[in-house]
Amino acid sequence: MSGSPGPAKSCLKMRCLASVASSLLLVAAASSLRAQTKDSSTHSSERPRTVHYELKFQDLKYVFGPLPPVLRVHAGDIIDTTTVDADGKALEEAGLKVIGPNPLTGPFYVEEAEPGDTLVVRFLTIDPNSKQGFGGAGPGFGALNSSHYTPMLGQSIPLKSWVYPIDKSENIAIFHANDSDFSVKIPLHPFLGCVGVAPADGEARSSIVPAEFGGNMDAPEASVGNTLYVPVNVPGALLFFGDGHAAMGDGEIAGTAIEVSMRVRLQVDVVKKQKIAWPRFENDDYIMAVGIYRPLDDALRIAFTELVRWIHERYGLSEMDAYELLSKTAEIHLDEMVDPNYVIVAKINKKFLPAATTRK
Repeated sequence: MSGSPGPAKSCLKMRCLASVASSLLLVAAASSLRAQTKDSSTHSSERPRTVHYELKFQDLKYVFGPLPPVLRVHAGDIIDTTTVDADGKALEEAGLKVIGPNPLTGPFYVEEAEPGDTLVVRFLTIDPNSKQGFGGAGPGFGALNSSHYTPMLGQSIPLKSWVYPIDKSENIAIFHANDSDFSVKIPLHPFLGCVGVAPADGEARSSIVPAEFGGNMDAPEASVGNTLYVPVNVPGALLFFGDGHAAMGDGEIAGTAIEVSMRVRLQVDVVKKQKIAWPRFENDDYIMAVGIYRPLDDALRIAFTELVRWIHERYGLSEMDAYELLSKTAEIHLDEMVDPNYVIVAKINKKFLPAATTRK
């Protein structure tokens, strides 16, 4: 989810500013608290070690930035933890209220990661841990609505919400229309809407923002069977994630997916001295480059420029040959067009590529 649609654009803006301000108060204490963070790592090169982190309400974050880590891990470790849904609805039953959209789990400090490296995140399991998810639409947000970024004449879309029962045994969620008796089953495709690291230059960015550090990409590619690569900008990378989605349509046009809390297992690794500019995904069949910007055509150009470079670096084709090959074989996925930046994934099936010449 990009951010939770509120009753007014100004309300959403105030919530985001409040959440950013709250998280930034932690930055001043980062140095001293980081030294106090318990190092529970006993790295083994033979077998991945699983580290369990019990998410605490007071440790939820609302920005990607230089915050004190909740846990230190090593390359190769598997992180086993949970995430909160985009509006914290599962917490409301316990009388807890999140202070902003897209509460994040983390950050996790990866000991071997240094600026100029690439952080590797393998998605092992992502399971909804609630019997229902939710969706919504409202004023000031969504692809077909007037917003601060794309003002339009006419009335705003009214605030509406939907509840989606989830049946994991059948791997479905159920859409029930609000204004009729229609219902339909939707196949589950669980993924993390937010996954990213601390930005460069000491920045702290809101959890509704996607950018070169990853963040709120709302990318269905952040799912089991895929691997994410993100640039390391600060020592330890500082990995955050959250905003679980049980399923989502291309573009996330109303501004929400089926929002739900998750049980997550991720494996982290580091590629030393390999610097990338933007996030990338990979699986057995595809390499996928992510472009994140506005307008949409600039996001597309970023994605394809990165994909051309990746093919050149890993597979040895010249950039012009890669450019021509992509013109005939590439695929495009519009992940979302509702956030402060839009997200496009450009990809190519590996069957069209020569053998790799490097590990990049």
